[in-house]
Amino acid sequence: MNTNQQIIEEFYAAFASSEPETIASCYHPEAVFHDPVFGKLEGADITDMWRMLLDRAKGRLGITFSDIAADAVSGKAQWNVQYEFGPSNRLIVNTVSSRFRFRDGLIVEHNDEFDFYRWNRQAFGLKGWLLGNTSYMQNKVREQAVSALRKWQSAKSTSTTP
Repeated sequence: MNTNQQIIEEFYAAFASSEPETIASCYHPEAVFHDPVFGKLEGADITDMWRMLLDRAKGRLGITFSDIAADAVSGKAQWNVQYEFGPSNRLIVNTVSSRFRFRDGLIVEHNDEFDFYRWNRQAFGLKGWLLGNTSYMQNKVREQAVSALRKWQSAKSTSTTP
């Protein structure tokens, strides 16, 4: 197993074990992340997103990963996640394809792809069925996700300030 495969393995093992600091250690300081929910995140926003998601899951997150492959520049993995979403605790079961690029032995680009319409149907029920495949809904979900991240970051910085 090469170094970049090891980084991917370490990332997902830490994700499955709810170890946000280990996840953070896998990213390059200039990292860029993209997925259908959060859109594009950079730098500390990436690791804060993972911290927030793990914090909110409170240990009730099921993750499996497979098909890890990497060379000196790029890599990929498949992963499945199961969690409860929103105030009504809707069950989400999602299959994600990840692509990575590496620099200095760390993840510098991370792209997650999944069926956003399927995710929307699970997350929002009838509203997701009706509007889940529209750009309006994707933009709304993205706005809410980024807003939740900003609120979480603000609360964390307030709680650590003496």
